[in-house]
Amino acid sequence: MDRVFLDANVLFSAAYRPSTGLLRLWKLANVTLCTSRYALEEARANLVDKAQQDRLEKLSANLDLFDIRQQKLPRTISLPEKDIPIFLAAIESRATYLLTGDVRHIGSYLGKKIEGIQILLPGDYLKMKNSKG
Repeated sequence: MDRVFLDANVLFSAAYRPSTGLLRLWKLANVTLCTSRYALEEARANLVDKAQQDRLEKLSANLDLFDIRQQKLPRTISLPEKDIPIFLAAIESRATYLLTGDVRHIGSYLGKKIEGIQILLPGDYLKMKNSKG
């Protein structure tokens, strides 16, 4: 079973439009979707439309939420301050995948496995699941 941690930008994008392909993540079998309260709040703060905020609320009901306990990043990773809580919560959740659309800050880690977590774009993860499928 996959444990998939969703970055704030994935949550934002899933709630932004009612017909986005990202909603397929919530329909996958043998997948536990996780995020942090920090990521959820970041997504919520960036959604200005009430309908989008309502969609995020509905989507978040099916997520396992994690807070960070560990305060230091592994030495193999360097991230901007705002992204550190995301990666630490992914570690805390024991995620097997971290899905992010943040190619600017996390992009250099895409496709790599750090602390047992493979970092992927959501579309790449969905393609992988479809090909196994």
